[in-house]
Amino acid sequence: MVFAESAARFLGRQAARRKFAFGGWFALVVGGAACGVAVQYSMKLIVDSMSGDDGGRQQVWTWLVLFMGLIAAESGFWRASGWLGCRTVVAVGVRIRLDLFEHLSGHSAAFFSTHLSGSLGNRINATAGAAGAIYGALVWRILPPATDFLGAVLVAWSIDGRMASTLVAFVCAVAVLITCVGIRGRPLHQAFAEQGARVGGELVDVVSNIWNMRAFAARNLEYRRLGDMLDIEAAAHRHSWMYLEKTRLLHDVCLLAMAATMLTWAIHSWTIGRISAGDVVVLSALTFRILHGSRDMALALVECSQQLGVVGEMLGVISRPHDVPDRPGAQPLQATRGEMRLEQLRFRYDGAAGAPVLDGIDLVIPPGQRIGVVGPSGAGKSTLVGLLQRLADPQGGRITIDGQDIATVTQDTLRAAMAVVPQEVQLFHRSVLDNIRYGRPDASDAEVFRAARHAHCDGFIAALSDGYDTVVGERGSRLSGGQRQRIGIARALLKNAPILVLDEATSALDSASEAEIQQALDGLMEGRTVVAVAHRLATVAAFDRVIVITGGRIVEDGTPLELRERGGIFAAMWKLQAEGIETE
Repeated sequence: MVFAESAARFLGRQAARRKFAFGGWFALVVGGAACGVAVQYSMKLIVDSMSGDDGGRQQVWTWLVLFMGLIAAESGFWRASGWLGCRTVVAVGVRIRLDLFEHLSGHSAAFFSTHLSGSLGNRINATAGAAGAIYGALVWRILPPATDFLGAVLVAWSIDGRMASTLVAFVCAVAVLITCVGIRGRPLHQAFAEQGARVGGELVDVVSNIWNMRAFAARNLEYRRLGDMLDIEAAAHRHSWMYLEKTRLLHDVCLLAMAATMLTWAIHSWTIGRISAGDVVVLSALTFRILHGSRDMALALVECSQQLGVVGEMLGVISRPHDVPDRPGAQPLQATRGEMRLEQLRFRYDGAAGAPVLDGIDLVIPPGQRIGVVGPSGAGKSTLVGLLQRLADPQGGRITIDGQDIATVTQDTLRAAMAVVPQEVQLFHRSVLDNIRYGRPDASDAEVFRAARHAHCDGFIAALSDGYDTVVGERGSRLSGGQRQRIGIARALLKNAPILVLDEATSALDSASEAEIQQALDGLMEGRTVVAVAHRLATVAAFDRVIVITGGRIVEDGTPLELRERGGIFAAMWKLQAEGIETE
């Protein structure tokens, strides 16, 4: 779903999804406001009856019953609108968050590397809150005064057409003036929204790195840094708020002039016998009703402008088009054998200077082959496995799986065909059981336990306080790096996909643990296509094939034994690691 639209269109489209709920909500509020105007008119009838002859005075009881009935109806309309409005706004808030999350989750890795995760989460929640505030303001604070105004015009027209015309002209002029002033203040409101999102993201970033802060004794540094950012946000907040206050003051002056004019005119007309005392009463009541209602409406309009700034700022960040979208008409991947072909693959990061990361990679991986990818840091190994998962699109060439170009299939089905164990396994703040089951949500407990045993992590899980029900903390902070890696391997085992991608999957394990995991991986890799990026060459010693990447090109390709005997780069790296020297 693409959200490349204005804030107003975005909110309108969300409301259109629940047009019957919004329509009913609007109708109830209009009914309540109309009853309020009718109550004022019934008061005119009561006053005129009391000041009339005996026959008219007998009707006062009829008008009193009407007066009480209208008050009861007004209350009923408002209570019903409150019930329906609550259900509608809450439901729309849920839908907005889900839609925004769905769009956010489709962004590329490059997008998330340039935006703070806390800031993105704050933006989604702030947008739902702003949308609810706008809908509530439109229905409860703008629609009723508008209804009051229309009712007042009709009542005034029945009394004196000139008064009605003057009232319409005055209110329209004030509305145009306030709207223009509100639009001019929108940049201030957007600036405040941007600073608020930035501070929220920075605060989450500091809290998530609290141990770094303590390790470097940087509490005072971060305190001052946060204070400086909060000062900037506070200044933006003050500018936005004070602009609202200036707008309110302007509105109050305009309405005071309108009220004075209308009431003076009404009393003068009564003194010369042109209108009745009841007419003065209803005009006075409606004038003050419009006075107070329009003040609320003006404030609501300005606040809506501020909230639209929040929504617009979010749309400018989260709702931008995806860097790596599914193509129109993309079909599900049919991965039955697991053959992979890379044809003249070229890739360069946006804005990167120098040689491309990958430059003309040609590679055929037969079904069921285990291939290791080695080379120095920055050679393009992780970029290669990222392109296999279509985390980014190459600038040239293509990748096929079982003859299907991965750029033409849906990304969800592509990644469903792969089990990935990254270099740094990230876990959810959930139980161990839930994190392993994430590989296959419909797996039974017995299948989860079996995967954990094969990954040699059931031993340390049993030692945890609540076993498999232990909550692992944010990103698995309660577990060691090696324990997180084993759970990641168990998760991949459980997924049981035809293609296995290992991005230095055993790098966080000690030698003894690595040997145990390697045994489990041997069983997992049987009959599957495996692509493994390895820093420790022993990891790929038993693989069917190893390629060495340097400078974005494949410079060596063969079995581990062939490459060792060839005396090239792989042989040199093997010799150094055999001597206990880490190679790059």
